Amino acid sequence: MTSKIIIDTDPGVDDSLTFLLALASPEIRLEALTSVHGNIGIENTTRNALAVLELAHASHIPVARGCELPLIDRAYTSGKNVHGKQGVGNAQLPEPKSKVINQHAIDFLIEKVNAEPNQISIVPIGPLTNIALAIRKDVQFAKNIKELVIMGGAIKQGGNATPLAEFNIFADPHAAHVVFHSGIPIKLIPLDVTYQCLFMAEDVERINQIKSPIAKFIKDATSVYMDFYKSEGIDGCALHDPLTLATIIAPDLLRFEEYHVDVDMSGGVSNGNTFADFMNVSKKPANMQVAMQVRGRDFIELFIERMETLCKNISF
Repeated sequence: MTSKIIIDTDPGVDDSLTFLLALASPEIRLEALTSVHGNIGIENTTRNALAVLELAHASHIPVARGCELPLIDRAYTSGKNVHGKQGVGNAQLPEPKSKVINQHAIDFLIEKVNAEPNQISIVPIGPLTNIALAIRKDVQFAKNIKELVIMGGAIKQGGNATPLAEFNIFADPHAAHVVFHSGIPIKLIPLDVTYQCLFMAEDVERINQIKSPIAKFIKDATSVYMDFYKSEGIDGCALHDPLTLATIIAPDLLRFEEYHVDVDMSGGVSNGNTFADFMNVSKKPANMQVAMQVRGRDFIELFIERMETLCKNISF
């Protein structure tokens, strides 16, 4: 049985690899992409969503443009030093021929989810602005989502936007607060596990044994990403966002624990910090499942194998 998913995204490098993994996975039916502000601004995130789908011969999948600002506007944090000027490293994607649908991402999400109650999982791999506003706009939306699988947060691991905060949550902590307390079933994939899934230079070369525009894109897109991680003392780049799909295609790779998780919205040094009540001192019930362990290399092998299959299907 295939799982219907919508990916809510701010396409940088690992977001784009998530789309490719979804398209290469028979366990998944990718229903749509919805774009949101984040790594490199809404214009680039929306363009990249369209362009990567075209690269993979999947431009039939709808793309809806979403929010360009967080719930409470503040200084914009660019991810260009991590993901490259346009968000896809050194990859040169042609201007997409396809266009976004004539509906805002928030309204698209509400309409799609309410039309198929408890059938669609949403996978947010960017700031949670679109999801929070859909929750606020339509009371049935939260009741009808099957689940949210969120790439975000850092529980015991340090942050990557600040010493305490992971980027997706830091980019809109107020939206994260709305989502965390919505009552929607949530699986959280934090940095604690994503940093255990390192994609190495030799993995890129292995995929590029197949002559395919997909393989070339992966190599060109990850080059800047890997350079950034090397400057941080890490050999390889973490596949943060693709790991969300393991919850569907290989759930045995992850071990989840149930916690009450909240987010700091103080605006101070800990703004955007996600924290779990490990001792349940607050006596609040768990509001999500949090991935705390992963068989990281096994996931990387799965990713490589799926990319090899996709490359064989889309060759030069």
